[in-house]
Amino acid sequence: MSDIKKVVLAYSGGLDTSVIAKWLQQTYGCEVVTFTADIGQGEEVEPARAKARAMGIQEIYIEDLREEFVRDYVFPMFRANTIYEGEYLLGTSIARPLIAKRLIEIANETGADAISHGATGKGNDQVRFELGAYALKPGVKVIAPWREWELNSREKLMAYCEQHDIPVDFSSKKKKSPYSMDANLLHISYEGGILEDPWAEAEEDMWRWSVSPEAAPDKPEYVDVTYAGGDIVAVNGKTMSPAEVLAELNRLGGQHGIGRLDIVENRYVGMKSRGCYETPGGTIMLRAHRAIESITLDRESAHLKDSIMPKYAELIYNGYWWSPERLAMQKLIDVTQECVNGEVRLKLYKGNVIVVGRRSDDSLFDASIATFDDDAGAYDQKDAEGFIKLNALRLRIAARAGRKLS
Repeated sequence: MSDIKKVVLAYSGGLDTSVIAKWLQQTYGCEVVTFTADIGQGEEVEPARAKARAMGIQEIYIEDLREEFVRDYVFPMFRANTIYEGEYLLGTSIARPLIAKRLIEIANETGADAISHGATGKGNDQVRFELGAYALKPGVKVIAPWREWELNSREKLMAYCEQHDIPVDFSSKKKKSPYSMDANLLHISYEGGILEDPWAEAEEDMWRWSVSPEAAPDKPEYVDVTYAGGDIVAVNGKTMSPAEVLAELNRLGGQHGIGRLDIVENRYVGMKSRGCYETPGGTIMLRAHRAIESITLDRESAHLKDSIMPKYAELIYNGYWWSPERLAMQKLIDVTQECVNGEVRLKLYKGNVIVVGRRSDDSLFDASIATFDDDAGAYDQKDAEGFIKLNALRLRIAARAGRKLS
């Protein structure tokens, strides 16, 4: 007899998690609580309620977490200008700590013994969910069916559904995308299918959120974004909530073919994986944030942020959002954002985000010093001679000592 009496399952209502709900009931003889989060995946989440009820599930949580997702996870990440391995904007990675947090909170509310998720034993998400869960509730039991069962193919999952009368739309079998997809308000990802061949170009009809750059409008579109404390608070002069900002930038970027990415990344578990991503709003946000920082941050603050960003990105990718080192880095990053206020003007054109203007009441750009015209004595060019000689001193000493340069 299992000592697990109640499990909180991260439940999408799709094939995998519907099978997991029934499998948990049968394997552990336990009560299942389902949790479905709306984080902007673009699909109706309410049908998950009917599917859960059809399996006899009594406690069903369906929550709109879009604002919390962008405000407390996406925006803090973008204050650091975060990219993983030089390209990836971490759209899947940044959603996992929020889901893990709510799984634990619901487990506490319902008196559950365990949580469960549908991540496979090959990917990063199992690590992200579980590291987050253990950080927030050290003694929690985690059930990962993909590491336990033998239902390792879509055909076996469908057969299980038929055998146990699980309410899944079997007609969807023919319509199912050949790709494994994950979507939220920041991005949509694609893996599997022909993408498992890193030489094969992604099919055009795979992309959901953006037109191809070739099909984008021939006329550029100008967009103004307003920053306060490092976060965008308005688009084209209209004040918006965090989720509204990202949704609007997704719309604008998608129209202009912005945000497509095709990469081979290094998963935390050790393997390489080829994936394609659409992150139109995030691509705009990254470019705009660096532009406003270019006039509001001093040099050493900006360079310090750039130096720690790869580590910060790695922590998020690997699932350490709730780690003390990420939290410490976030405090440093957030302090630098106090004067990151102002406006950035962007030109969107055929897959490109082009910065054409930036202004701020907190700007450190001093035209009277930087000008190529007469600066009226604001900067004494003779000072540069001593500056250069002092900085060259160690190089001159080494050269005189006969040190080789190659």
